[in-house]
Amino acid sequence: MAEVSARRSEIAEAANALARLGLVTAYGHVSARAGDAMLITPAADLANITASQVIEVPLQTAPPLPAGVPAEAWAHLALYRARPDADAIARAQPVSGFAAAATTTSLKPLHGQAAWLGESIPVHDSATLLRSPELAERAARTLPAGEALLLRGNGAITLGATPGLAVARMWVLAAACEVYLTAIATPYSVTPLSADEIASWRAAGHDLLPRLWQHLRLR
Repeated sequence: MAEVSARRSEIAEAANALARLGLVTAYGHVSARAGDAMLITPAADLANITASQVIEVPLQTAPPLPAGVPAEAWAHLALYRARPDADAIARAQPVSGFAAAATTTSLKPLHGQAAWLGESIPVHDSATLLRSPELAERAARTLPAGEALLLRGNGAITLGATPGLAVARMWVLAAACEVYLTAIATPYSVTPLSADEIASWRAAGHDLLPRLWQHLRLR
């Protein structure tokens, strides 16, 4: 019980930070795996979410979703089932993500921190809201590896070992999209990171990404 209570507090803090960072407006959610269930923020403004409002949902839930659960919770459930390595998920709508997802089918890292999102960032090819198990499972198949997924016309999803790290990755994803958009707008050729450079940054992410979260949670 103490572990679940601590997890609820982590989710609430991560949700509040996601709102403070301007990565969500009235929509967005944060969740974490909890054994055979997930804990997820309700369909409400994340700026004011508290630990007591976090809702428990079994991973094998069938429609309909429990009362108060966001309709796109199916995306979280599908990813937890498809990705045993996923322990927490952030769902947000960074503006730069909308623009980047409209221009490409996959984003290669152009700066070191972007490598913490994966060797590349896939773009799910549908802007349809993920409000059914079938639509959510199709989106989850777009992310067989890596920690970030852009949803064309529908924001983004990031994974993490904790809710805070999932939010830190969402901040990095928004920055990566801004870097990409700036780069392709120049008349110069764009040089993505090499495989070796990506590997070196990913290896360092275990130490550096938690530091980023500690910075962001206090902003």
